[in-house]
Amino acid sequence: MQLNKAVAERIKELMNERNLTQYALHKLSGVPQSTLSTIINCRFPGMKLRIIYEICEGLEITLEEFFNSPLFSRENITD
Repeated sequence: MQLNKAVAERIKELMNERNLTQYALHKLSGVPQSTLSTIINCRFPGMKLRIIYEICEGLEITLEEFFNSPLFSRENITD
């Protein structure tokens, strides 16, 4: 799985756990809804850590908690 796909899957996973829509996550994080949509649909060419950080702030989790998922294991991520 490519890294951008893993990030998208993790965001969707966290949204589902919290019953959040993209709009609700936008309101919590301040990340534009269009940016969230682009990330979730894997059309984001280069992921900036700052955006992930802002999403984490909105979800009230740390970057460590975000990346603490089997989605980000070495075996799962491809080039």
